[in-house]
Order: sequence, then C-alpha cells, then structure tokens
Amino acid sequence: MPELSFEIAGVEAVVYAAAPTLSFKLQVLNRPAEEKIQNVALRCQILIEVARRKYSAEEQSKLRDLFGEPERWSQTVRNLLWTHATSAVQPFAGRTGAAIVVPCTFDFNVAATKYFHGLGAGEIPLVFQFSGTVLYESREGALLVAPIAWDKEARFRLPVRVWREMMDAHYPNSAWLCLRRDVFERLHGYKIRNGIPTWEEALEEVLDSAEEAVRS
Repeated sequence: MPELSFEIAGVEAVVYAAAPTLSFKLQVLNRPAEEKIQNVALRCQILIEVARRKYSAEEQSKLRDLFGEPERWSQTVRNLLWTHATSAVQPFAGRTGAAIVVPCTFDFNVAATKYFHGLGAGEIPLVFQFSGTVLYESREGALLVAPIAWDKEARFRLPVRVWREMMDAHYPNSAWLCLRRDVFERLHGYKIRNGIPTWEEALEEVLDSAEEAVRS
C-alpha cells in the first residue's frame, strides 16, 4: 500500500497568467519505491502560520486590522486559512514532481491579502495539508484505490518578494477595493456632482475633507 510523503521545493509566479497566480513545485515520494502509482488526485488546504515569524513595528501597525494592538497578539494571532487547491499527479514509481497552482486575489476584503500586503520583507510561513486518493497497482497487477493519510503535510516559506513582484506586475501602483453597491453609488454620485474626473481624486477629496473636519 502506498506511503506518500510531500515536499514543497520552490515557488514561482506563472508568467503571462491572466490573473496573479503562483505555482508551487511539489515533490511526491512513495514507499515502497518499486510500487507503481497510476494517479494521485490531490487536495490541499494551505494555511498561513502567522506565529512562525517575527514582525517589525511597521508590520505590526499595518496588521492591526487583522490582529488588533500588538500587546493582544498572544491572544489574537492564529493560523489563517489562505486557500484550497487541487493537483493531479501523473503515473510514477518512487519519486515525481507536480505543481500546485494557486490563483491569488488582490481584494483587500480578504484576510490573506491584508496579511501579505502588511509584510515588508522576509518570508511567509505556510503549511500545506494534503488529502485525496491514490490509484496504484498491486503486485498482481490489480488496480487499487487508497486514501491519503489525514496527517500528510508540508511546510514552506514563501518569500514576500515573490508575492509583491507578482502583484506589482499585474497591478502596477494600484490596488483593488470592493465596495458595497450602495456605498459605490454614493461615491459615484459625489464624483459626478462635483465634476471630479477620476476615482482617485474623488477619494482624495473625501479623505481631505474628513481629515480637515477632524482637525477642526
């Protein structure tokens, strides 16, 4: 019966993808090495292990939206679910490689995006938790199916630089902010009434007015 283990060997942004996409290089090892694996239908849950790195004062300030004031982080910092992914591993014996392709969002209503954006440098500690099924060939030549053990996982440290460079390539000097429809209509109406040509200028004017009111 297969005994699979997994390792993430690297990561790169997918060149020319229509949307930001990361491809993680997966290594799959099976014992016994001579056993013929016909297919692996792999599911993967990817978590951010937030507590496994240190944070500068600037990073702590940017992450208050997620975890609150730094003095409360011992209570509020928990693993964040980033995403789910799937991968199909082709026939092999012993060891093979595959890819875990992860589409990424720049929507700042998503906790993972807030977390990634709040980091200035260093690495993002990830844990990949695997499940799925293995189709393999017995010694007699029969095809058998077995589940992947629930405790199979692999850790990887994603360089912040890779994520930032990918987002800069897709959204140079810009960011996505999804608004509730009624809020958008209010902002749209304000923009039209005041003859403001761009959304950035409309937001800047609203922010400037709010800051002036606070100072007054």
